[in-house]
Amino acid sequence: MFIDRAKIYIKAGDGGDGCTSFYTEKYVPNGGPDGGDGGNGGSVVIKADSSKASLAEYRFGKHYRAENGSNGSGKNRHGKNGGDLILPVPRGTVVRDAQTMQIIADLFYDGDSVTVLRGGIGGKGNARFKSSRRQAPGFSQKGEPTKERTVVLELKTIADVGLIGFPNAGKSTLLSVITRANPKIGNYPFTTLSPNLGVCAFDDFSFTVADIPGLIEGASDGAGLGHMFLRHVDRTRLIIHVVDIAATDGRDPIQDYYTVNSELVKYNKELGDVPQIIALNKSESAETEKIAEFRSKVDGDIYEISGITHRGVQNLLNAVAKKLKELPPPAPMEFEPFVYEEADPDAYTLSRGDDGVFVLGGELIERLARTVVLDDRDSFRYFQRRLDDGGVIKALKKAGMKNGDTVRILDTEFTYEE
Repeated sequence: MFIDRAKIYIKAGDGGDGCTSFYTEKYVPNGGPDGGDGGNGGSVVIKADSSKASLAEYRFGKHYRAENGSNGSGKNRHGKNGGDLILPVPRGTVVRDAQTMQIIADLFYDGDSVTVLRGGIGGKGNARFKSSRRQAPGFSQKGEPTKERTVVLELKTIADVGLIGFPNAGKSTLLSVITRANPKIGNYPFTTLSPNLGVCAFDDFSFTVADIPGLIEGASDGAGLGHMFLRHVDRTRLIIHVVDIAATDGRDPIQDYYTVNSELVKYNKELGDVPQIIALNKSESAETEKIAEFRSKVDGDIYEISGITHRGVQNLLNAVAKKLKELPPPAPMEFEPFVYEEADPDAYTLSRGDDGVFVLGGELIERLARTVVLDDRDSFRYFQRRLDDGGVIKALKKAGMKNGDTVRILDTEFTYEE
C-alpha cells in the first residue's frame, strides 16, 4: 500500500541515573565515593533511504522511542549509553513539527539524515560531587528526562517530469509507454490511487516521470483524490499536462485544461511558473475541429499524441528532453529549519501563589530537584549554594521574601531563614 503521509510520536531516550556508592575494601575503611555516571539516552534520527518507496511502515506503528541510558554503578562504572533510534524514510520525505507544521528537514538526497531529538544527558555519580569541603557526598544526580514530540512525515516524490490531468485522461497509459512502469490501467474515474514513478531512457538521456493521480475541480480544497497527491507535483521541473482531446467522458478539453491549472496554482502559486508541455491525448479519436479549437484558445507547446497507438509520442519526448536539458537540476527546498528548543539550564521562574507562597520553577529548579536528597546534609547544602550562585536567592529577596516566608519548589515547601 502506498502511504505518503504519516503522523508519528517520537521520544529520545532518558539519561541514566548517576550512582551513589562508596568504595569498600578490607583494610580500606575510608575509600571515598565511587559512584559512576549514568549513560546518555539515545537520540531519534530520521534518515533517507532510497530503497524505501512509501511511508507504509509508519501507518500502524505510531510511537517510536530511543533507548534509555543505563544507570551508573559503583567502582566509577559509567552506565551504557542508549542506542540511537534511526527511522528510515523514502528519499524526498519532508519532516515537519506536527504542532506548527514548520519544516524540520527535507531529506532530499539518499543518506540525508536529521537528529530530530537529542537523548537525555546521564546523571552524575556521587564521585563527581566530591570536593575539598565535601569529602563524602551522599547524593548523585538523576538522568535528564526527555519529552515526547509529534512529527509529520510527508513524501514529496522526486521526479523530473510530472504527468497531470483529469482522471481518465490517459496519464497512466502514457507513463507505461514512455517508461517501464506498470501502473494499473482502466477506464474508471479514479483508476490511479497513488503516484506511479518510472524512468524514461531517451537516446543518451534519461529522466524520471511521475504520474500524479487525477485532479478535479476543488482538488486543492479537498475534493476527490487529487488533494492527497498535489504535494508530489512540488518537486517536478517540468509538467506534461495530459488532456483528453477526444472528450471521451463528455467533458470540455479546454475547460479541463484551465481547471487543472487553476487547482495547481491554488495549491501552490509557484507551480504556475513550472514549464508545461501540453499533450493532446487520444488524438486518433478526436475531431479535427476540436484540436484546432484547442490550439486557437490555448497558448503553449502543444503535441498531439496517442497513448494507444504511440503516435506523436516520439515528438513529445524530443521536446521534453530538450526542455529538461535547459532547466536547472532539482534541488532541496529552501527553508529555515525548525529546531526543538532545548531548555536553558540556568533558567528559572518565580511567581507568587494565591496563598502568598513564593513558587519556584523552570529548568534550573527541575535539574536541582533531580540531584537533591533532602535528608542528606551535604546534598542540601549543595542545593542552597546552587540557588545562591544562580541568583535565585537574590531574586526572592528582591520580590519581597522575608525571614519565615514559605518557598515552594515543585512539591516541597521550605521556610526561609537568614
